[in-house]
This record gives sequence, C-alpha cells and structure tokens, in this order.
Amino acid sequence: MKINKAYKFRMYPNENQIKIIEKSFGCSRYVYNHFLNQRNEIYKAEKRCMKYTEQ
Repeated sequence: MKINKAYKFRMYPNENQIKIIEKSFGCSRYVYNHFLNQRNEIYKAEKRCMKYTEQ
C-alpha cells in the first residue's frame, strides 16, 4: 500500500525579500513571453513548430 504525504509551508518574507521575489518572477515572465512570442511569429510566418532546442 502506497501512502502519499504532503507538507504545507508558509513564508513570511520581509520587504527586501519581497522585492527580490517580485523581480525574479518578473524576469521569468518576461523571458517566457519573449520566447513564446518568438515561437508564435515563426509559426505564423513559416507554418512550422519551433522546438525548444532551436531557440
């Protein structure tokens, strides 16, 4: 019999840590959207799927 366990953690970051977390998420979102847009433009122009390894 397999038993699954889960843990919940709650974070209480200070103001400096909140700024760092927001910057990190902002950078990740920017990079993701940039490459998603690049893939969409290639698909519209050439009707082919661009793989992650090509980017």
